[in-house]
Amino acid sequence: MDRIWAPWRIQYILGDKRDENGECIFCAKPRSADLRKELVLLKRDKCYVCMNLYPYNAGHLMVCPYQHAHCITELDAETNADVMAAAQLMLPVLRSVMNCQGFNIGYNIGKAAGAGIEEHLHLHIIPRWVGDSNILPVLSDTRVISEHIEETWERLRRGLAEHGIEDSPNRA
Repeated sequence: MDRIWAPWRIQYILGDKRDENGECIFCAKPRSADLRKELVLLKRDKCYVCMNLYPYNAGHLMVCPYQHAHCITELDAETNADVMAAAQLMLPVLRSVMNCQGFNIGYNIGKAAGAGIEEHLHLHIIPRWVGDSNILPVLSDTRVISEHIEETWERLRRGLAEHGIEDSPNRA
């Protein structure tokens, strides 16, 4: 059996899901001075959109409420609405930039549901293409991402601008 090594993932798997100051990474990301480094694409009033550093597919995004919560039942109606509005804005951008044909969208709430960082809720948006499953994930639980994540970030930021989508002036 062949093996594909991805030693950079061990930092995520074993590491603390906190930044260098001990803060939740999803709380710290939108306050960073370097949004490109943090892969933050869009900041809204109650949430922000970032790329998943360990994507399931190219263009895998996450919509994160600023509020540190582990379940949607903890969010107020305005935050829930802003998260869904952000997801709604991102679909046409992903369609035009990534040429995707479908999406998987959802929350993983709790470790049993697959939440990698269960302390801070985030909505996943995963672009999909007809026939995007190939032999690697079937036989070895491996995916091939064909573009560097920072290049995808640049293309998605240009896509946001082309769609007239800007950061909210009231962002948290």
